[in-house]
Amino acid sequence: MKLPTWIKPAILGAIVGSIATMVIGFSQAGWMLGSTAERMAEKQAAVAATDALVPFCVSRSEADPSSATKLAELDALVSSYARRDFVIESGWATLPTADKPNRDLAAACAKALTSSSEGA
Repeated sequence: MKLPTWIKPAILGAIVGSIATMVIGFSQAGWMLGSTAERMAEKQAAVAATDALVPFCVSRSEADPSSATKLAELDALVSSYARRDFVIESGWATLPTADKPNRDLAAACAKALTSSSEGA
């Protein structure tokens, strides 16, 4: 059986076109694997949960009897890590049902507390 002469270039063109479509799709068109999308969704959910808990942390800081002095100490700190650790040590980032403070919440809370005091 003899194949027509156009079969080989057609098959080669289909293979090259498929590869080019995949390369462009994954690199430029935003295609992704399911595992990548799952990681992105988990990260966004964690950020959203932290953002939702920041008002809780801020209200805990406002309810603290020594809030004024602690906020002044917090504003004096330069490093974001030191500010986060200060919020953790103050106990403002520990949820009532948690055994230990939430580090991401502490960082977001420190940012919110220092930005609100800078604007005041």
